Amino acid sequence: MKVFGPVSLADWELVARLMLAAVLGSFIGIERERLAWAAGLRTHMLVCVGACLIMIVSAYGFGSVLGQRVILDPSRVAAQVVSGIGFLGAGTILLRGEIVRGLTTAASLWAVAAVGLAVGGGLYLEATAATVIMLGILTIVKPFEEWLQHRNKHYEFSVLADRNSISIDVLNQVLGYRARRITRFIRSPDEDDSLDKIEICAARLPFDEFNDVLATLKALPYVHDVIRKNAG
Repeated sequence: MKVFGPVSLADWELVARLMLAAVLGSFIGIERERLAWAAGLRTHMLVCVGACLIMIVSAYGFGSVLGQRVILDPSRVAAQVVSGIGFLGAGTILLRGEIVRGLTTAASLWAVAAVGLAVGGGLYLEATAATVIMLGILTIVKPFEEWLQHRNKHYEFSVLADRNSISIDVLNQVLGYRARRITRFIRSPDEDDSLDKIEICAARLPFDEFNDVLATLKALPYVHDVIRKNAG
């Protein structure tokens, strides 16, 4: 029997907590494994079980030394998990070009550690509810997030036009409200001294409106070419 203050728990119940932590962690790990992330099924299970064991040790592992002059604060050891899991999450974050990948997986590892702490503390309902919510965030919310990202992409393009024919004021007149989406406007002489090369970046512009912007600019008599670049 493990004793902590007035609480007395059988060994089998503590083992059951570890098993439940492994199961709950696996649910999140399977979702990450499906997307072929480095931190997948086994990583999430280990984090959840490890956090659960730390909570158990923190709450019930020092019962033999408790006395009138010895006071135990279980939250002190458990609190180190919250900050300590950061090193593992940081290892899943990658910078590919200008795109940061792995933030969601790092967050899921941190959240899974919290689930393990909850199971270790005997908060079964809360741990299960948190797992269901996390799965909903990772699966159900993802299409909505992708829709937002698609809608709010950054587009870069360049315009070849007659010298001094295009300015911010001209774009405001031609594009209307869509000109407010322009975040970068750089004009420089082209190799042909009679032309300007204007580098433009537009943000938070739906794809169909971006195509309409390109078509509108191409139709201007003083524009010679519009070159689309990569979308961010």
